[in-house]
Amino acid sequence: MKVSGIFVATGAGEAELLRISLPALLAQVDELVVVANGPGSRPGGIPDGVRVVENDRALGFSANVNKGIEATSGEYVVISNPDAIPEQNCVAELAAFAEAHPQCGIAGPRMLNPDGTLQASRRSFPTVGGTIVRRTPLRALFPPLRWQRRHYLLDAPTDEPVQVDTMLGAFLLMRRTMLEQIGGWDAGYKLYVEDIDLSYRAMKAGWERWWVPSAVVRHEYQAVIDKHFFTRRNLWHVHAMLRFLRKHPERLFALR
Repeated sequence: MKVSGIFVATGAGEAELLRISLPALLAQVDELVVVANGPGSRPGGIPDGVRVVENDRALGFSANVNKGIEATSGEYVVISNPDAIPEQNCVAELAAFAEAHPQCGIAGPRMLNPDGTLQASRRSFPTVGGTIVRRTPLRALFPPLRWQRRHYLLDAPTDEPVQVDTMLGAFLLMRRTMLEQIGGWDAGYKLYVEDIDLSYRAMKAGWERWWVPSAVVRHEYQAVIDKHFFTRRNLWHVHAMLRFLRKHPERLFALR
C-alpha cells in the first residue's frame, strides 16, 4: 500500500501555513507533490523529497488536484489544504480504515478547531433551501449550526466511524481506484462545491464516504464566504452551486 500526498499552493500568504503543515504531512506519506498554481505561487523552503509541479497559468482548484493525482502513483491519495495539520498517525489511521472497508472511496478525519473543539466537517448533501439560508443574510437570523443540525450531523456519534454524505475537502484520503472510475475531480469548478460533487459522484458509483475519528486534523477553517455575502468568492460559490444542480438536477427536489 502506498499513500501519496498533494498540496495546492496559490502563493497567497500560504508560506507560514505550509511551513508547519507540509512537513507534518510529508512525515506520513510515501510521496508528496506540491502543485504551484501559476507564476509566483511556488512556495519557498520546500523540504527535500517534495516534488513541485508548476503551472504556466492559474487553474481552478479541481484542475490542480487532478494534476497532483496524475503526478503521483499511490493506491491512496491525500489532498490537504495548507491550513490543515494532521496529527501523528492520521494518514495511517485513514488508510488502515479504507483497507478494512473495500467500498470506502473517501475517508475523512475528525477535524478540530484551533481551540480544540470539534469542527463541523461532516455533512449531508446540501439542499437548495439550506444553501440559500447559509449563503445569504438570512444566515444572521437562522445561524446554520443551530438551525441545520441535520445538515451538519451535529447529533451523530463522535466516538466511532460514521458513514456520511460528504466532508470538507480540506483533508481527505481518496482511493485511486475510485478516482479513476469517476474521472477524478471535476475541473469545471473554479472553487467551492467541488468536494461535494466528488462525494456525490462517488455515491452514485457505489462508493462509501466515512468519517474516521481516530484520525485527527487541526484545521483553521477560514469560512470566508460565511462572513461576507457580496464578494467575488460568493459569486464563485453561486456559479459552483448552479453547476452542481445542472449536473445533478434531482437535488432541486431534495428536502434533506
